[in-house]
Amino acid sequence: MSTHTPSDTGHPDTSDGERVVLFDMDGVILEGHGTDARVHEHALDDALDERGLSVDAETRSLLEGYEYDTDFARGCKRVGVDPVELFGLREQYGARRAIDRLAAGSRGLYPDVDVLPELAERYELGLISNNYHSVVEFVVDHHGIDAFSHVRGRDTGVRGFYRRKPDPHYLLDAVGTLAATEGLYIGDRATDVLAATRAGLDGVFIRRSHNRDVSLPTTAVAEIESLAELVERF
Repeated sequence: MSTHTPSDTGHPDTSDGERVVLFDMDGVILEGHGTDARVHEHALDDALDERGLSVDAETRSLLEGYEYDTDFARGCKRVGVDPVELFGLREQYGARRAIDRLAAGSRGLYPDVDVLPELAERYELGLISNNYHSVVEFVVDHHGIDAFSHVRGRDTGVRGFYRRKPDPHYLLDAVGTLAATEGLYIGDRATDVLAATRAGLDGVFIRRSHNRDVSLPTTAVAEIESLAELVERF
């Protein structure tokens, strides 16, 4: 699925600056807090195999974390590979493996996503995630979600990694694409609320089973228990 713009959809025109409603994916639309850590571990094996590399346990411990950090760079130095290149390769494999797991039914949609068509009659909707772009597109296509005018996950590799929320990069891109001047961003993490604020949006925090007791250092404009509340409150 390609990213849509307002001109090629049947959704309301937001060129006059009307409010848009944007959603995070993991923990908001798609069940579960995020991708299983084993996906990234197996993706590392894939990347090492492609490069013909064998590492000891200590080096592997430096490489197998999700983060692009000093540990990862140290591990790459030990085996003589460029950290940016290996990180990008691992993420490409990670995206493929994540899609395979989703295709096998590892995670489904939250039941309250059935409110999206009603919201789409009133607002331009977008899906903006820290998950890989190919994974986000797969979720939308696989589940036949046609309520979103703009769908964007992060790029694989170091640049995409550093553009994760709370960096507002992809939210600002959505706001620009949808020609909006205000809107909501619904997320399940404190970083979502902070990214919304940085993008000039109102952050809405949804409480699911995995974040029921989380405290927010950044104040959200609202806290909700179900996406259905968006219809009632906004």
